[in-house]
Amino acid sequence: MEEQKFIEALREGTNEAYGRLLAEYQQKVFSTCISFVPNKEDAEDISQDVFIEVFNSISKFKGNSKLSTWIYRISVNKSLEFIRKKNTKKRFGFMQSLISNNLPIDRSSYFTEFNHPGIQLENKEKSEILFAAINKLPEAQRIVYTLNKIDDLSYQEVSEITRKSISSIESLLFRGKKNLQKHLYDYYKKEGN
Repeated sequence: MEEQKFIEALREGTNEAYGRLLAEYQQKVFSTCISFVPNKEDAEDISQDVFIEVFNSISKFKGNSKLSTWIYRISVNKSLEFIRKKNTKKRFGFMQSLISNNLPIDRSSYFTEFNHPGIQLENKEKSEILFAAINKLPEAQRIVYTLNKIDDLSYQEVSEITRKSISSIESLLFRGKKNLQKHLYDYYKKEGN
């Protein structure tokens, strides 16, 4: 019942409710965004977009899920939207470079900074390799893997956010792990030669 009062206060637009929303969810939203887009500035921008969406859409929130689930879903969708736009820009830039016979080789544009609170890897290069491999996974596997293994959400929470059954989550996670192992094996095999 407490959550319903909080949602009503958000719908009324009280400063106290918005302050509480930011206090409770700002770090969670940022952690989710940086799990998908491991660049601090981009993750902060996406986080702002998430809260703008929450503020603009709270009146449409039906309460079919918990508020936290709804906010996670918005965070995932905004992160994926950002990745899609970035990939479209990269493809366009790549096509332009082919026309001018100047192929781009710029790894730094993808990962400029990585400070995820849920993962402490000793080596920035290893974290870049890991997240590059995660980003090669098919979208459904990437979402499930990131939410479960990086953001440490339970199968039930991932199920609610993605609107998939727990057996689907388990299957996607299994296939995601196998694909991730293959990507990492291929990378290290190539590096060893």
